[in-house]
Amino acid sequence: MKRKLEITELIFKIISYTLLTIFALACLYPFVYAVSASISGRSQVEYNEIILLPKNVQFEAFSMMFKNNMFWTSYSNTLFITLYGTLWAMFTAILGGYALSKKRLLFRKFFNFFLVFTMWFSAGIVPQYLNYLATRKVFNSIGIMDDKWLVVIAMGMAAMNIILLRNAFEGVPSEVEEAAIVDGATEMQVLSTVYIPMSKSTIATVALFFAISRWNGYFWARQMMSNPNEHPLQVFIRLQLEKYTDPEQVTGWNEVFATDSAIYALIVCSIVPILIIYPFIQKYFAKGVNVGGVKE
Repeated sequence: MKRKLEITELIFKIISYTLLTIFALACLYPFVYAVSASISGRSQVEYNEIILLPKNVQFEAFSMMFKNNMFWTSYSNTLFITLYGTLWAMFTAILGGYALSKKRLLFRKFFNFFLVFTMWFSAGIVPQYLNYLATRKVFNSIGIMDDKWLVVIAMGMAAMNIILLRNAFEGVPSEVEEAAIVDGATEMQVLSTVYIPMSKSTIATVALFFAISRWNGYFWARQMMSNPNEHPLQVFIRLQLEKYTDPEQVTGWNEVFATDSAIYALIVCSIVPILIIYPFIQKYFAKGVNVGGVKE
């Protein structure tokens, strides 16, 4: 039989659920507003008549974006960076986390401290920029001229995610590993058949972190990519924002939608893929953070 809630517990639950609902609506509202503004008429957007629902609905802003070849080029660049960037980052993070989880690793404490030290003290933007320039020269010398690979490979490391995976791997019972070794499994077979399947929640969470980071990456892509055909979606959105907020660029604008609608249409297009993917990974999210973030 369910226990009857005391009055203080009931009040606490009502307040908690009310605040949680308000917070959820506050997080949802910007996206709803962006969708509404992107499909509303020009005068309604320019005179700030859009509060929640769209007015004078039209889809010309999306139509214009879809007809823009640079939009699709930047979208394909973002998909390239997100896919290969996540795969490369997960490859290095899994190997690093697996190695650091082994007590038999020589100088294990030093490597763990050095990894955490990079989280406490960052070299700064200027040394990092010089490092990326040097890396670009190395890539160019071996025939890699596409700067997308610079973003994929040179930026494929995150200390926090390696620590999450290390903690998750340390939680795998040693008896399971010993049984696999007795059966003749090699080190890579132990990793692929024992550790990875038993840590899939944390791996899915870390993969989501990496994917969102690559999808939303702007600063270093803007700094390191001089070729417009290599720009990812976030850089393209920024350039379009600069274009549509420049009075000289929009002189004589006679479209049925406002310049802000074009920007909101781009923002919606950049968010939708993450919204589609996230529900499939969300079930692993809380468990993965708990397993990887808590050390017994």
